[in-house]
Amino acid sequence: MIQSVAGIDISKETLDVVLLKEATHTYASFSNNPVGFARLSRWLISQGAGQVHACLEATGQYGDGVAEYLYQAGQAVSVVNPARIRRYGDSKLHRNKTDKADAALIAEFCRKETPALWAPLPAYLKQLRQMVRRLEDLQSNHQQERNRLSSGVTESWVVEDIQGHLKELSNRIQALKQAIFQVVADTPELEEQFDLLLTIPGIGKLTAARLLAEMGDLASFDDAPQLAAYAGLNPKGFRSGRSVHRKTRISKEGRALLRHILYMPALVAWRYNPIVRPFCDRLSQHGLPKMAIVAAAMRKLLHLVFGILKHKQPFDPNYLLQPAFTP
Repeated sequence: MIQSVAGIDISKETLDVVLLKEATHTYASFSNNPVGFARLSRWLISQGAGQVHACLEATGQYGDGVAEYLYQAGQAVSVVNPARIRRYGDSKLHRNKTDKADAALIAEFCRKETPALWAPLPAYLKQLRQMVRRLEDLQSNHQQERNRLSSGVTESWVVEDIQGHLKELSNRIQALKQAIFQVVADTPELEEQFDLLLTIPGIGKLTAARLLAEMGDLASFDDAPQLAAYAGLNPKGFRSGRSVHRKTRISKEGRALLRHILYMPALVAWRYNPIVRPFCDRLSQHGLPKMAIVAAAMRKLLHLVFGILKHKQPFDPNYLLQPAFTP
């Protein structure tokens, strides 16, 4: 029986943890790496916590390691959209913004709301995600080297070294892309979804693979707005009474990599997708700034992705325009 709750505030280097056990709050900090995970596990035992419900925010890849470790150690784990915890904090007039205070808020949310339990990705999705993220790293390195080459470097040895590294990176990028597509082709669950995504104007082969990797198990989302919130593409308004103090914008409380993946496809969809194009044109006619329209296109595209994968039907604008279809 779970009697203790642990709220974990995640950063790239650190895990700030608040343990709620009966009426006591206990705080500790650990490094965000396997050594820190082991120390966290021993600390929980030393506190007499026993079975723990650990709760952390779904803010990106920095929380994946500790979530997996605690799950394998037999603890209950919840990975929660940050927007839910922020709303809970607003309702409690939470104002302190420190790592310790954030961990305490997460723990209190977990005890009060009892969020759904998390489970690791299936092996094939974990493999695809790791490969896609490695591709992101290589492409980032390639762009950095290109920037160095165009920054005014004149020493011939340095230029030749950068050019050699660029060629090596290009070969590795191409090889990894082919390996990613092979994983998709060899996995029936992925191949079916991959082929469906390719029917959506604006989504190419690489985008389809990247989306499948970063969305994870679609069954973990009840509807398209929940998936949009996971990506941080849900609208965020600022209201007090009947007054609107600032314009509504996307929350950005979620997977930044998903937003990055959708940016260029949204631009293409704005021009060529028969569902997204008129939607964006209407927003433009109402005077919305370009970036706000692009964000709306990203959200619309993600809604289409969810609907098509959920219904297992290829993109058909005539079908999608019917009232019965609710992506």
